[in-house]
Amino acid sequence: MKITDSVKYIGVNDKTLDLFESQYIIPNGVSYNSYVILDEKIAIMDTVDKRAILQWEENLSKVLEDKVPDYLIVSHLEPDHSAGIKSVVEKYPNVKVILSKRAADMLPQFLDEDLSERLVVVKEGEQIDLGKHKLNFVMAPMVHWPEVMFTYESTEKILFSADGFGKFGSLDTDEDWACEARRYYFNIVGKYGAQVQAILKKATNLDIKIICPLHGPILTDNLEYYINKYDIWSSYKPEDEGILIAYNSIHGNTEKAVEKLEEILKENTNQKIVVSDLAREDMAEVIEDAFRYDKMIIATPTHDAELFPDTEKFLRSLKHKNYQNRKVAIIENGSWAPMAAKHVKEILKDMKNIEIVEPTITIKTRMTDKNVEEMKILVNNMLKN
Repeated sequence: MKITDSVKYIGVNDKTLDLFESQYIIPNGVSYNSYVILDEKIAIMDTVDKRAILQWEENLSKVLEDKVPDYLIVSHLEPDHSAGIKSVVEKYPNVKVILSKRAADMLPQFLDEDLSERLVVVKEGEQIDLGKHKLNFVMAPMVHWPEVMFTYESTEKILFSADGFGKFGSLDTDEDWACEARRYYFNIVGKYGAQVQAILKKATNLDIKIICPLHGPILTDNLEYYINKYDIWSSYKPEDEGILIAYNSIHGNTEKAVEKLEEILKENTNQKIVVSDLAREDMAEVIEDAFRYDKMIIATPTHDAELFPDTEKFLRSLKHKNYQNRKVAIIENGSWAPMAAKHVKEILKDMKNIEIVEPTITIKTRMTDKNVEEMKILVNNMLKN
């Protein structure tokens, strides 16, 4: 694949992997992106996962033909992008490895070979001249590892953005960018919103025409759209008006209450309503929806005087990802000692700017007419501006 006349794509699609990072379902696979810049001096921009090494080596050879690379740029050491480093340094003994100071310190954790004589450690704002192309290095710590750096090629105005602007799905998958990019962002990078905001501020000083991430499609049109999405996501603002109802139900009684709640909501608003059974749906997708919408209702039974396990996992994941700036309501169920609401509030209290919408509704085994009236009040309060 050609990015420009001088910049070539040598990445690989992986449609056989079931779980990205052993936890995220990827029904349409994933791409491991890598690039080559052909100039007076040649730079390889990152490598790929070990699962894709053979195809990547073949792609690299086709692009290079009989040429020899001068540099290997390592923007991120995570194994799905660094497994090819050994292959490159063994095949091309004169290649220099360009990386951040933190990456140089971490490199022995990933390679047995001593590359200390071949490393070129770069700092913020430093430049390497390939000829027509100039590589400018932008440090991006904790987006989403501490050693990460972006590379800005100032001649063709290309930002090589490491895991930033990445997306699940192979490159030959025809699907909306935002959905799988959002799920990728909040589950992979989401905790580090402040660091993403910092790199976005740096990016405002760059004239960017193309964004080349390490996963997902190369972005060439309407870049303001993608950058705006990242600004919204990383500042923890709601992206859309809507209500996520995240629930668990042991014997179906809480589920019936959720069905009634959804009915009441639909009678009172045209906002998007998403209902997710935490025991059965992809947790990463529910987390995505929690960050997408401005309101959430947790409906859960008490379990051993604590939270139902999937509810607790979900809430603690949101806390870990810095969930904030939302309205949240709670419906609890318990046959003899309802305790779920107490534990939900205990987790929520450490999150920033969470408005708990009252009334908190307590169901004792089965929903009653009183509970239905409480739901109507709750819906009215939740929909108030």
